[in-house]
Amino acid sequence: MAESQEGHKVCLHVYDLSQGLAKQVSMSFLGKAIEGIWHTGVVVYGIEYYFGGGIYRAPVGTAPYGTPIRMIDLGVTKVSKDKFESYLEEISPRYTQETYSLLKHNCNNFSNEVAKFLVDTSIPQYILDLPNEVLSSPLAPLMMPMIQSMESTLREGEVPKVCQFAQPLGMNSESSKNEGSDDQKVCLQPLVDPLGNARSQVQDEIAKEFAAIRAQGTLSPSEAAALATKNVMEKYGFLNPTVAPPPKDG
Repeated sequence: MAESQEGHKVCLHVYDLSQGLAKQVSMSFLGKAIEGIWHTGVVVYGIEYYFGGGIYRAPVGTAPYGTPIRMIDLGVTKVSKDKFESYLEEISPRYTQETYSLLKHNCNNFSNEVAKFLVDTSIPQYILDLPNEVLSSPLAPLMMPMIQSMESTLREGEVPKVCQFAQPLGMNSESSKNEGSDDQKVCLQPLVDPLGNARSQVQDEIAKEFAAIRAQGTLSPSEAAALATKNVMEKYGFLNPTVAPPPKDG
């Protein structure tokens, strides 16, 4: 990161943790278009700072999230690196493995707080608003298994795999046949509408599964919704590509 005589340039690196998957399936699963599942890091002093299972530091270009899809200039700070590092020590108890939450206390909240400290500005609102966009959508429970899996991975300081939902068997594409076998290519590409004509049937089964789980009285509503969705989606092959796809209506 270039440095001026008057201070240090501050830049926001923006990554899509779904690597395009959210844009492909969000309309089908959420009923609204979501451009990406955003991860951000603040770049200053030639270092990228970000929050995962704690506050992490990486030389510019070496963060484990690949190439940022956007690099947003936040301004110039006159805060010295030593003062900034002291500030990070002060806030570190609030940014730990235990406090990480993908929807409520995540990397973007960290980036926003850091940006305010360094240059007295906020990161783009569309990034901060993403959790509310997901939670307020009518089909939000369908995304909860993916969100929880991603949250667990990020809490450990690791990077989620490219794919979270797989195309069911029997819906092969030529491109999927040509994919490699490494970890980044395990999942097949999702369809434009993964549920297709079976949407209403799948949603009805999720509702019944949710009611049955809640009747046991051991899980909260959000936990029951996530488990019910996971169970039904696995049954129909959207989270487990080894079983059959959902039946067609009629």
